[in-house]
Amino acid sequence: MRRERRYMAGMILTGILGGLILAGALVQRCIHAESGDPDIRQTEASTESSDSGTVLLGGMPVGIYMETDGVMVLGTEQMKGVDGHEYEPAAHLVRTGDYITAVNHQEISGKSDLLDAVEAIDGDDVVLTVRRDGEVLDIRIQPVECSPDDYRLGIWVRDNVQGLGTITFLTDKSRFGALGHGIHDTDTNVLMTISDGTVYRTSIQNIIRGTDGLPGSMEGIIVYNRYNILGTIDQNTEAGIYGSIDRIDELFEDQIPIETAEKEEIHAGPAAIRCYIDNELKEYDIEVTEVDTDSTEINKGLVIKVTDPELLEKTGGIIQGMSGSPIIQDGKLIGAVTHVFVQDSTMGYGIFIENMLKQVESSEMSKTMSN
Repeated sequence: MRRERRYMAGMILTGILGGLILAGALVQRCIHAESGDPDIRQTEASTESSDSGTVLLGGMPVGIYMETDGVMVLGTEQMKGVDGHEYEPAAHLVRTGDYITAVNHQEISGKSDLLDAVEAIDGDDVVLTVRRDGEVLDIRIQPVECSPDDYRLGIWVRDNVQGLGTITFLTDKSRFGALGHGIHDTDTNVLMTISDGTVYRTSIQNIIRGTDGLPGSMEGIIVYNRYNILGTIDQNTEAGIYGSIDRIDELFEDQIPIETAEKEEIHAGPAAIRCYIDNELKEYDIEVTEVDTDSTEINKGLVIKVTDPELLEKTGGIIQGMSGSPIIQDGKLIGAVTHVFVQDSTMGYGIFIENMLKQVESSEMSKTMSN
């Protein structure tokens, strides 16, 4: 019987940056890497085969930084006006998961732009342009004067996400798939809509061993500068994150080509996962216990159990940060780790590699059309 409670085994957040649009106070920012570095050269991936079902095998941890497409609304909050009364001006107007794209019809690209726009409020109604479920709406809000000539809207927002994850594969077009599940906002659980993102080198510093009821995790360091950029991210989907790797030789030191399996080839029985533990990238034994080709959730077609004594000793099973770790059976790549069961850290879910390949094909098409 499948356990009801589970965690994504994927991206470990190293610092979600949020800001309360109440006061024009300082807001912490992540230092985003510069783009257009002439030292970053494109390297073509080679799978030593023209077979579209062959990819380079992953398993390497990477640092991830993504910016939202617009400023994401987390919620609203009450505040006290200069008259001593409590107000919540944005309540029932903006919703959790909305993306603010303009203030008074002036486009904003991030949280700092929004803070600047709030600082310029003079007491008149403010028109926020938001994207909600694919629709663009103009919402009029009456700001609250919290102190003389100081007006606020009372909206919590976020404009980026950062953390650690695992690369699953690389195609012959230098397109990668990772995580096997989407990155959701930690406060709202909404799949984040991104404008762009960057993949960085990371250094894993520590492994926190998981126990039943408390998933373990990886801890690492990411230095956000242009020298550590490995590639870019352009898709965040329920089936994982996707993009392009520029410094292939640095990330894929051992370029191992592997065939990919269709759902019908996968069966219950012995398999392996490839992951980076104790500064070593290697395969560990697991068991595929269930194969659900009709799963309604795109990233939960496989149920797996860690059986390798070494991995159980080091991690307690599946830990957060392991999402995207390739699952190998009968010499083929069949999927990637996506979730860990909270009450049994030796078990978790996986996604079919077929589902990830379909998504990377879709992202390749989107990238071609945008160019």
